[in-house]
Amino acid sequence: MKKILAMALALAMTVSMAACGSSGSNSSAGSAGSAGSAGSAGDVSSEGNADFKVGAIYINSKSDTAGYTYAHNHGITTAMEELGLDTATQLVIRDEVLEDYDAVATAVDTLVGEGCNIIFGISFGYMQAMNDKAAEYPDVMFSHATGYMSNDTNFNNYFGRAYQARYLAGIAAGLKSLEMGNNNVGYVAAYGRQYAETASGINGFALGVQAVNPDAVVYVKELGNWADEVNESAFAKELIESYNCGVISQHCDSAQPQIAAQDAGVFGCGYNSDMTADAPNAHLTAAIWNWDVYYKTAIEAAMTCGGAENFVTAMGGPAYYGGLKENFVDVSPLNEATVAQGTQAAIDAVRELIVSGAWDVFSGVKLHVTVNEDGTATVEQEEAPLLCDGQELVDGALVERDAQVVEAGGPSVEDGVITGTMNYFVEGVEDA
Repeated sequence: MKKILAMALALAMTVSMAACGSSGSNSSAGSAGSAGSAGSAGDVSSEGNADFKVGAIYINSKSDTAGYTYAHNHGITTAMEELGLDTATQLVIRDEVLEDYDAVATAVDTLVGEGCNIIFGISFGYMQAMNDKAAEYPDVMFSHATGYMSNDTNFNNYFGRAYQARYLAGIAAGLKSLEMGNNNVGYVAAYGRQYAETASGINGFALGVQAVNPDAVVYVKELGNWADEVNESAFAKELIESYNCGVISQHCDSAQPQIAAQDAGVFGCGYNSDMTADAPNAHLTAAIWNWDVYYKTAIEAAMTCGGAENFVTAMGGPAYYGGLKENFVDVSPLNEATVAQGTQAAIDAVRELIVSGAWDVFSGVKLHVTVNEDGTATVEQEEAPLLCDGQELVDGALVERDAQVVEAGGPSVEDGVITGTMNYFVEGVEDA
């Protein structure tokens, strides 16, 4: 059954970022703070924080001009500049640090020795070393991206609802596939079902593609690594040549899949940063992170919370998890030279549903998005469960959670599944 999707607001998750030692209660862990709310943490001035130092551990080069490390570095430097901090003297970087325990531990020791007050680590494989070092250095604040370890004092985690941005990018890819008359879409992935981060991203993208092109198939080829520029390019070429893919998406660190798409005369959706400059004749849009939203919140809290032992409390709990609503994730500006007609209208219509809380990607309700002749978009819903290998998933249209039944259209997949236990592909996703 289809009907026009109601625009009623669902209960929105809100968290107040309170200052250490300030009045008022902090929210529970696992939620994202409101964008810009860290201003409540206290008055921040560059004069009062001239000795404050930020440390950062990067997996790729700090000089990258696109991709994962670039996006984080841009976010940190932007946040510091907005807070009046000098990135030349108050930011210490250790880059090209492998996901090796000893390498990460050494990087942390170096940053602590340089006098860093807070240390950010951006790669999943840094987690155990940062967890252990947080215990070793209780007077230093630690913040780790994409993981799950934390403590109650000086070590938290941060990530976001990238699957929401990937769904929007999927709409752009699906509309382009319709325009091309080619239902095959390729996806170069770091990993697949092994990690919920990659599985949820692939599924979110595929559902976005299928919202506008139900006949589309997304072919996934796994790198087995977060970054591998040679194979990122080679795998994209294989998807184009062997699977006749007309659009290439990615979950890997560089712009190589987009460059390969351009070289082959097809199209693509990047990740982490806007990759239009790298492939202007191919790139449609990218699922991107506005990392400065988080970094400004975390750095401001670190400067005003009165000590490392108060950092996690100041951040509202051990996990920060923002999305479109917080402007933490989004898609980059559309490349008008490549996108199909009506792409912006279709993306805007779905973005409004997500931001309002009326619908989310894994709600168990599939959307059907149509671009009308006048350039507007119509959104319909189908109360159909998500499928995996032809089998209905428990997190379909209805789900029993704590003896409660969640109606279709509500958030039927909990965050713990999206971030931790999603190990399946939805129908329409194939291994390449």
